[in-house]
Amino acid sequence: MTKTAIQAPLQVRGEPPPAGLAEPFGLWGRAFRPFFFGLSIYAVVAVPAWVFVWLGALPSPDWLAPMWWHGHEMVFGFAAAAIAGFLLTASAVWTGGPALTGRPLFALFALWTLGRVAFASTGSLPVALVAAVDVAFLPAVALAMARTLRGSGQVRNYGVLGVVVVLALANASMHAEALGLVTGVAGRALRFGVDLLVVLILVITGRITPAFTRNALHRRDIARTVHASPGLNALTIAAALALALCGAVLGRGPVTGALACVASAAAAARLAGWQSWSTHSDPLLWSLHAGTFWVVIGLGLVAGSDLGAPVPPSAGLHALTVGAVASTILAVMTRVGLGHTGRPLVPPSGVVGAYVLVHAAAVLRVAAAFVVGPGHRTLLWFAALAWSGAFAVFALRYRTILTTPRPDGRPG
Repeated sequence: MTKTAIQAPLQVRGEPPPAGLAEPFGLWGRAFRPFFFGLSIYAVVAVPAWVFVWLGALPSPDWLAPMWWHGHEMVFGFAAAAIAGFLLTASAVWTGGPALTGRPLFALFALWTLGRVAFASTGSLPVALVAAVDVAFLPAVALAMARTLRGSGQVRNYGVLGVVVVLALANASMHAEALGLVTGVAGRALRFGVDLLVVLILVITGRITPAFTRNALHRRDIARTVHASPGLNALTIAAALALALCGAVLGRGPVTGALACVASAAAAARLAGWQSWSTHSDPLLWSLHAGTFWVVIGLGLVAGSDLGAPVPPSAGLHALTVGAVASTILAVMTRVGLGHTGRPLVPPSGVVGAYVLVHAAAVLRVAAAFVVGPGHRTLLWFAALAWSGAFAVFALRYRTILTTPRPDGRPG
């Protein structure tokens, strides 16, 4: 991908202004706008609410096991919104195809919102209705992305589309168990969803992080070479994908431990070539590198746990979710929110604090896996507060950026 393709505003060749909604170039001008803003608001309330449920201060949702409800909403609620916002925006830039805007975008965002309301109302609504509303979202995202990719000839982007489709199947599997259609699949489906998110992160960061870094070093006249080996990138992604598939089929054990070890080592070698230290003065860049570093740590902890080392399984899981997934989502949102609204790539005040908070949340949550007794509860509370604080900062600092037209008057 060229520098122009990465940093250019999201104006698709030959695309007419979106019709229907009163403000064509505001909130409904591109998918990243409503989904990034919506997921940030959801992040602020969802994790503290889960802690209250875990402590017994709020009733447990009447949908499978409470822990699975929490995991589902993080993977198929929070992260799914990030997937929709990024991929439906980026695919139009990658291919020059039509972007989702206006009323269709509003309808898709409304479907995601209804899914979150339905889950919050589980126990008051029929389980079949909750399933129907929630399961429909990711297939709708896949169809919208397929519309943009159609005829582009860019085969590699269909692989990303395939990940979205398989995520939709994992979500449907969890609901199938909630409906009593199958048994014993929800836990594996949820973990499979987490592993697929890691694959998607490796794919996307492998495309954008070296390119962003190379461009930034060039602008600053820093003579450092960013090495992005296609072979090493392919090995990293293949190992992570094999880990996801083997985990779903075989469960956790020596095989997944060995694959996690390979994926962690490959991800570390890949990251080592990206000149991470040279980005320390650019928060929009080092935040992306830090998200990939959490992938390395998380896969290493998973390897240790699956191979029988004294590592709690939840340590690797939360290093990948609170660490890699959440911090990468925040890093991508802060950059996309500026670059694709025609603003300089300078983070608003407080955004670095949001990065610090999300990484602190990850450290605290991973540490909690190794602690028992009252200390465990204390660490969970502080992790939840740090998580909520990070996304609250994003919502406050990016509200105007995401909901108002571009300063240059262009669509996007």
